[in-house]
Amino acid sequence: MDKPNRSALVMGGTGFVGRHVCEKLCREGWHVTVPTRRVAQARHIQHLPGLTTLEADVHDAATLEQLVRGHDAVIQLIAILHGSEPAFEKVHVALPGKLAQACQATGVRRVIHVSALGVSPEGPALYQKTKARGESALAEAGLDLTVLRPSVIFGAEDSFLNLFAAMQKWLPFVPLASAQARFQPVWVEDVASAAVAALQQPSTIGKVYECAGPDDMSLAEIVRFAGAASGHRRPVFGIPAFAGRMQAWVMEQLPGTPLMSRDNLDAMKRPNVATGEHPGLLALGIVPASIRALATSYLGSGPDKAQQRRQR
Repeated sequence: MDKPNRSALVMGGTGFVGRHVCEKLCREGWHVTVPTRRVAQARHIQHLPGLTTLEADVHDAATLEQLVRGHDAVIQLIAILHGSEPAFEKVHVALPGKLAQACQATGVRRVIHVSALGVSPEGPALYQKTKARGESALAEAGLDLTVLRPSVIFGAEDSFLNLFAAMQKWLPFVPLASAQARFQPVWVEDVASAAVAALQQPSTIGKVYECAGPDDMSLAEIVRFAGAASGHRRPVFGIPAFAGRMQAWVMEQLPGTPLMSRDNLDAMKRPNVATGEHPGLLALGIVPASIRALATSYLGSGPDKAQQRRQR
């Protein structure tokens, strides 16, 4: 695809990964449209040249069709980590299905869909099962589809490492469920670069890419790293599965987004690492960055500083 005068609809463009995708697309000369429930959520990207924000409900099929129409491509990033079964169905299954229908109705064929490592119809968690069905909904529509499957994503404004760093600032120790769960944390800039690279390389159509960093780490290792890098290292010890589920159940009852849910624990039964069954970031010309090399720079300034960055 030529760089100038191309247009992309970025669903989830106001989110953590989406903001980086929008920045890179605009830098490459793309015209970008970002639908959002509230325009105020787009304050971090509204300054980008060539970007338009629209207040819209992407879950409404007619609205989504109008949004898709006239674009050259769609990048789909919308997902949730926590929620009820109906919520997972709405976001991970129904929305990709509606997007597939909208693309078919408008003749927009090119779609980049950001999924996750470990997805499977037989996965232990609703998150994995519904993500897999969402992939299938798009794949079966006959679109020019590329799927990206990242591991857990880190970056200066993440809610992953910063959370573990903040916990260790206030807690004397960290009781950790699923302490041995495995991840290959991937830098947000690498995932965003992968989305843009895939969009601009027709050879990626019909392929799945596993987006993983070079560090294969247990959850306990990640938590210890976050504590050490932020200057608030605390003892971290694993807790039995039954205690972990009780802990997650209690967190689910608290107001707001839970720190951990039982579905999260179920998802961690399957290693969140590259399988080698699909090409990785190197195939897109991206050398994955190490969490150990990058995260120290922003965690070292403390979680309070990271929070300040998120509020700007």
